[in-house]
Amino acid sequence: MTHRFSHEAMATVFEVRCVHEDARYARQAADAAFAVVDLLEQQLSRFVPNSDISRVNALGAGGATQVSPATLECLAIARHLLDATSGTFDVSIGTGLDTLELDPDTHSVHARKEGVRLDLGGIGKGYAVDRVAELLDEWGVRSALVHGGFSSLLALEAPPGKDGWALSLSLPESDEVVVRLSARQRAFSASGTKKGEHIQDPRTGRPVVGRAVWLSLPGTAVGGGSPAAVAEGLSTAFMILDTAEIADVCRDSPGLETWLVDRNSPKMIHLRGPELRSP
Repeated sequence: MTHRFSHEAMATVFEVRCVHEDARYARQAADAAFAVVDLLEQQLSRFVPNSDISRVNALGAGGATQVSPATLECLAIARHLLDATSGTFDVSIGTGLDTLELDPDTHSVHARKEGVRLDLGGIGKGYAVDRVAELLDEWGVRSALVHGGFSSLLALEAPPGKDGWALSLSLPESDEVVVRLSARQRAFSASGTKKGEHIQDPRTGRPVVGRAVWLSLPGTAVGGGSPAAVAEGLSTAFMILDTAEIADVCRDSPGLETWLVDRNSPKMIHLRGPELRSP
């Protein structure tokens, strides 16, 4: 039997869909997972006073603050994405993410300069989805699909008798379905301008308009075991990069697949990285 559980957090609705013979056990697993999401919001949100990120944002030059292992990992993923996208995915919007020193031994962040302002809104939901999936696996709930507001999604093992979870990709303005697929062990992220011009190009400070991006990655240990977080960051970057730059990223990313609609192109563009080879 498929069970559905939902929970409001991070200004969206997280949902767990899972197959398990014991509905009560499935509910307990989902509740434990949602508790993790709530904890992450308290650590990662810049809007929460005294959160890890609020304290980092308040650091002066030479200052330091201790943060949770999850915050440190999330910042490490953000640094990786900053480099991988030539600076177009920048959770500091150009204020100096690369000037922060991350110390895994003391779980602390050191600031080399004042004025760094972090906003993990472009990666936090994906990171939370990854941690929910991780906890469900620890509970033995492995046939599951997890999403945070549908923009960040991770499909785990397929329901019994099926090859995957049925998904559809829809245009943000019209909700017209443009791609239907079946997914297992895949992370997905969607970015667009339906909610307004909320994505800025850190290189120019200008908002991105007229584009929608869907991106998928293997649901394996990508970016430190956080495929949904990596997918979320890349989909944001792909809102900014031109098609040639996106193709370059795909060529260097085995298993990556992306679809994009641009107002300057009459057709959907579909790009794929090289096949992921089994170890």
